[in-house]
Amino acid sequence: MSFFESEIVQEEAKKLFTDYQNLMQLGSDYGKFDREGKVMFIGTMENLMERYKVFMKRFELSEDFQAKMTVEQLRTQLSQFGITPDQMFDQMNKTLVRMKSELDK
Repeated sequence: MSFFESEIVQEEAKKLFTDYQNLMQLGSDYGKFDREGKVMFIGTMENLMERYKVFMKRFELSEDFQAKMTVEQLRTQLSQFGITPDQMFDQMNKTLVRMKSELDK
């Protein structure tokens, strides 16, 4: 069975995509959130990032050709912006750290 034919992979990909879309839509009102709402939003984003890291690690560890090509495509796309996947996650983490530091401002 191909990597992408796995029900687990398909379900997690769909859930990650849906959760990300919903969080981004909610995040458009981030400036209107009270402190607790911001804390919840940041926590949810951290959780989503961890899930995405695990999902991407599955791609990297897979022997499936399509999974390897997906990882390579991501690397190619990110390299056009001068970053690696690790740098992307580091930048996302820095953003969340900054958001936390600004909670009481």
